[in-house]
Amino acid sequence: MTIVIKELSINDLTPNLLQHFNRYQEVRRCWRREHDEWVLKEISFIEQWDEILKQEIVREDFRSCIHSGGTVWGVFDGANRMIAFASLLSDFFGSSNQYLQLMQIHVSYEHRGRGIGKKLFELCAEKAKAMGAAKLYISTHSSEESQVFYHKIGCMDAIEVNQKLAEHEPYDRQMEFVLE
Repeated sequence: MTIVIKELSINDLTPNLLQHFNRYQEVRRCWRREHDEWVLKEISFIEQWDEILKQEIVREDFRSCIHSGGTVWGVFDGANRMIAFASLLSDFFGSSNQYLQLMQIHVSYEHRGRGIGKKLFELCAEKAKAMGAAKLYISTHSSEESQVFYHKIGCMDAIEVNQKLAEHEPYDRQMEFVLE
């Protein structure tokens, strides 16, 4: 299958951009912080985005990211349907302004396991480094599968936790990736 990765502009942000995107994940186990260590717990749920949420992501998250100087990448299949995306914010933070946040990275259910997420992560890392960041900051989903992905690409627990992000998503794992 041929895929095209493109940096999106405001003009690309149509209401139906994510119409064919399938954010399905059957979670069985999640990592939770207990007594200063991470523990894998039996926590089951299904995560699936509806059309209203997908339109909100395009209208609010993508638009805000691009308007503020951040970057959104879209991955499209041969029929020009978006099958994956990632967004990198442009606001530096941390004690030395060393972090830029990888706000989102998602691959449609049918297309996982093909290296698309890794490629998007690499693009975000390259862009963050070019912008002057020393590290990527990621507030990651705590599911077992998501954590396997982030650990495989070299992420570790954040040395400096962004309290605002941690409070907004209390079950997320706050991670970082050192840009070399």
